Formats: sequence, C-alpha cells, structure tokens
Amino acid sequence: MASLPSSSAAPAVARLAAAAAADRDAEAEAEAYERAHVHGVYQAIAPHFSATRHKPWPAVASFLHAQPPRSIGLDVGCGNGKYLGVNPAVVMLGSDRSAALVALARSRLGRPGDAGVQDATKTQGEVMTADATSGGAAISDVLVADGLSLPFRDGAVDFAICVAVIHHMSTRARRQDAIRQLLRCVKTREVASGHVLVYVWALEQGASRRGWDEGGEQDLLVPWVLKSQTPRAQKKGTRGQKTNNDDVSVATTGGESSASTAPMVLAGEAAGTTTGGAVSDPVFQRYYHLYRKGELEEDVLAAGGVVITSGYERDNWWVVAANPS
Repeated sequence: MASLPSSSAAPAVARLAAAAAADRDAEAEAEAYERAHVHGVYQAIAPHFSATRHKPWPAVASFLHAQPPRSIGLDVGCGNGKYLGVNPAVVMLGSDRSAALVALARSRLGRPGDAGVQDATKTQGEVMTADATSGGAAISDVLVADGLSLPFRDGAVDFAICVAVIHHMSTRARRQDAIRQLLRCVKTREVASGHVLVYVWALEQGASRRGWDEGGEQDLLVPWVLKSQTPRAQKKGTRGQKTNNDDVSVATTGGESSASTAPMVLAGEAAGTTTGGAVSDPVFQRYYHLYRKGELEEDVLAAGGVVITSGYERDNWWVVAANPS
C-alpha cells in the first residue's frame, strides 16, 4: 500500500511563530507602559501617597473582620499596609510591586530594622505563608511581588483582597490574568470559602467632582501632583489645587487628563518653573482603566472564577469571587 504524501506545516508554523512574536511584543509594550505610568510613579511618590492613605474603607474592613480567626489571607497591592492589621485574629501577607511602598508597610508593622525588603522574585511557590494553626499569635508580613506572578502556592490561603490595583493593568488580558492569579492562590470552595475581594475604579462617577460617567473614555492618565515644601507665598498658579483622601490624585486646576493628551513627568525629572521663577510641583501621570458596569464580573468569569456578590461603593465597582466548586 502506497504511503500518503506528507505535506508541509511550515506556513502554519510560521503564522504561529509570527502570532507568538506579536503577542510577545504586545506584552513587552504593556509592561513598559506600566513601568512608566504605574510602577515608576508609585516608586517616586510613595511617601506622599502613603501620607494620604490612613483609614481603611469600611466595606473592606467588614470583609476582613468576617474572616474566621487564624485564617490566612493575602493583600495584593497592599501599598503602605493599612489593611494588614485591621483584623488581628487573622494572618495577613501583603505584597506590592513598589519596593518603596513595601518599605513603608514594613515600618507600619514595626519592622523598619529588617535587613532590606524581602523580595519575592522567586520561583512560584517558594514563599511560604505563616502557620496559622500552630497556636501562636496571628502575624502579618509584607514582600515585593508582581501581581501577575504571585509567588504563593496554589490554594495556599483562605482569602485575598486586591483594592484599587487591577485597574492599573493596561490591557484586559492582563487584568484578567491578575484576577486569575488571585483565584489560584485561594482555596477552592470545596475546602473552604476561598473568597477574593476586588475593588476597581468605576467609570460611572457622575456624582463625583471628577465628572467621569457612562459613555466616557475608560483608559486615562490621572495626574498626581507631588506637593513640595515650598512656602505658599513663593508658589504661583496653585490656586484651586486640593487633595481628596480617597484613592485619587492631588488634582491640578486642569483636572484629570486623558491618556491621549496628558504629558508625563518621570521620576527624577526636573519640574518646570512658574512665571515667578519658583520651581513648580512635579506632576506624575498614573494609568487607570475605568471599569464600566458589569465589566468586573465579566473579567472574573473570563479568569475562571464565579461571582459570589458584587456592587458599587464610593465611585468603585467591587466583587467577591471564588473558584468553582
């Protein structure tokens, strides 16, 4: 019996290679954009940003207090660590991409003398959580880690929170990957509750001073003015600036700018000067994706999770998600 002729797979393989290269290029571009408009900004503004973050949001605090004693939880994108001690009966492990914010969180936990900041750029699973069943006091700790590559074992923790973080991911695939990482780390509902609480900025903010609302642009650069210590009498052009104690920038008189028009001041760049010759406050542009109604739930489902409950609070959409049973 004559053998069937083989056919070349080269064209298909070439197409696959080109698609993979395009995906790698797109991913590298997204990473570079976030380094400039998210990670670099928070490194530069960390002390000033931390000074505006004092009081835990009530709904997040309620979620934490609802966790059983000696549960183990994650705070991914913990910032200055304001949520780590909310419920002293649980073990909390915070992580953040910003080493500067992690250092501030460690100081908040009373560990400023630790030898450097623990870095979790290790093989996934190397970082062990504290033993919450040993009978000792519940503890908290914090480390540097990327939310898209969390260094924790699958199903290692009982719960996780991620507050005002995922909206900084610049593509929908990356936002869904971030949710997927959170779900990977919590236990399945067959073992325990395994709940994940996620908060993101909402597009629908018609009642707020920002003026964003349904139908508006979702991808924006939002300015953060790094206030200097220059006496007010020496500064010009600052009338109308104000600080909002929620998770927003110190707005300039021009308000928030869109990604297509807003300039960026990189960390370390010299600020411009005002008419009077005084040095102006540097302005850093942070990337945000404003979530429309229903979009966060869609992302949870796309990440393989299920929605337990969801809602809207103080210009934010939130969701409690879990792994399927």
